Amino acid sequence: MSLSPRAARAARVIGTSTAAAALSLAAAHTALACTIGDFTAVPLCDAQGNGVIRVTDKDASGTPATVSLYLQLSMPGGERLLDTETIEHPTADGVSVDLDPHGWAPGQTFRVHVKAGDQVDDDITPMVVVPDVTCDASASASASASASTSASASASASAQPSKSSEPSSSPSSAESSSPVPAVSSAPSPAGGGTHLAETGAGNGTTAFAGTAAALVAAGGGIVVALRRRAARNSG
Repeated sequence: MSLSPRAARAARVIGTSTAAAALSLAAAHTALACTIGDFTAVPLCDAQGNGVIRVTDKDASGTPATVSLYLQLSMPGGERLLDTETIEHPTADGVSVDLDPHGWAPGQTFRVHVKAGDQVDDDITPMVVVPDVTCDASASASASASASTSASASASASAQPSKSSEPSSSPSSAESSSPVPAVSSAPSPAGGGTHLAETGAGNGTTAFAGTAAALVAAGGGIVVALRRRAARNSG
């Protein structure tokens, strides 16, 4: 059964449109697919002055990728894995991670391998070669330590009082050489008197003894006089 010219033209238009749509979808899928060309790796010094290998992923499809850093050794085929990082959400604008080469020297060569889903399992080319550049991490650390030490010394000097302003607690030479009078432990005599006779009696005791002797003598005289008077009267 043959088609009319109108039906034939319609079929050609539909086929052409379908093919164009298929090509557009394929091109869009290809543009969004993750490829090794989306990745770059460069050696540089980070903000802390450390040497790193920075890997940037500009995959518009957002496929998570794991990047691994290998140091190429001098022996044929020898290499050592140094670091691995994962880029979880890459974008077309680019997302970067820093791989740690554990210190580097000019001329060292590193291989960066990328694994992104089932789309990429390849190395970034060319390999990364460290240029004749030295990062100043050690200099920055030394300057920070020196500044910290200077600040600590200044704080200690300001907190310590001046020796010239401290009052002298040691006695003068005259005071040191003066003998200290000994304190007697003997009790003071009662009444505060200090002039005692060698027998231990004071002046008051001597006066009482003299008075008593005078009274005894006067009494004896009175007794003798009374006896004489009584004898005269009886005669």
